Amino acid sequence: MNDWQRKSPLDWETYVNKLVKVVAVEKHEYEGWVLTVDPVSATIVLATFPENQKGSISFVMGHAVQEVEILREGDSDMRQRLACISAPEQGQAYSQEELQKRKNALKTWLETNHIPVCEQGELGRTLSVAGVLSIEPPYGPEQCSSANEIILARVQGLLQGYLDKQH
Repeated sequence: MNDWQRKSPLDWETYVNKLVKVVAVEKHEYEGWVLTVDPVSATIVLATFPENQKGSISFVMGHAVQEVEILREGDSDMRQRLACISAPEQGQAYSQEELQKRKNALKTWLETNHIPVCEQGELGRTLSVAGVLSIEPPYGPEQCSSANEIILARVQGLLQGYLDKQH
């Protein structure tokens, strides 16, 4: 076990959002912004942004790390850029009113088709279908979750059909 692997997650966290140079076994060097460090394997996830290209991600396995040198702190723009890499892609932003309209229209449609549905959660934002499936905002097939894969697939299919007719 090397020195890097002996560090704690709190130690590794101090490297996040910083530009680093990593020296690995056989004198391989990697440079990039630390996105995260895997707490189990000590693997460093580096993001680089080559000129006029999309960003790329590379992994330096924890057991291969010999030295990590911080080259520069990330500014707020870089932190935002790094956060966007790991955040799910947002298609369309909806206002609270639009989300409420989408939820109410979907709930009405489900009830019209004799599918039992109710609102759940503190703010009633989650739709619960028959108590075995939930639909989160913005109420599309990707926001459905259920332990029952058959019900999940069927409701996602119905929901996709419903949304296709709306457009």
